[in-house]
Amino acid sequence: MPVPCTSVEQPGWLTLRQQLWPHCSLTRHLTQMGEFLAAPGRFTQFIEYDSAGAPIGFIEASLRTDYVNGTTSSPVAFLEGLYVVPTARRRGVGRMLVASVERWAVDAGCTEFASDTTLDNVQSQRMHLALGFKETQRYVFFKKALP
Repeated sequence: MPVPCTSVEQPGWLTLRQQLWPHCSLTRHLTQMGEFLAAPGRFTQFIEYDSAGAPIGFIEASLRTDYVNGTTSSPVAFLEGLYVVPTARRRGVGRMLVASVERWAVDAGCTEFASDTTLDNVQSQRMHLALGFKETQRYVFFKKALP
């Protein structure tokens, strides 16, 4: 059963974050973790451990009150990050983590749970669909440098 992350020193939380976002600096990870913990009404995070106590997955979510693509309500629970170690995948760990956030979101008054991923992250798209998410929109962003 996933347990809430209640400290930046929660065993495994930082390690799992670093596996999901390896290009993020240690300072940035710790800063974000502290910000999440400082605003428990806006953020939640859970971690799952195996029977030996090793961390095998985590999830982070937020409440968003700004417009979230594809939604019609506010606040909306938003999946900020979900990671399960490769050896624990396809065993229901992600589903348990998502269910923990769903309970938190319902308690916070949400009627919708949203997420996003990149167009090229097919593995994440499949995971979202398997967890009950429905695709709502696709975007390609553009920019042009100005002189």
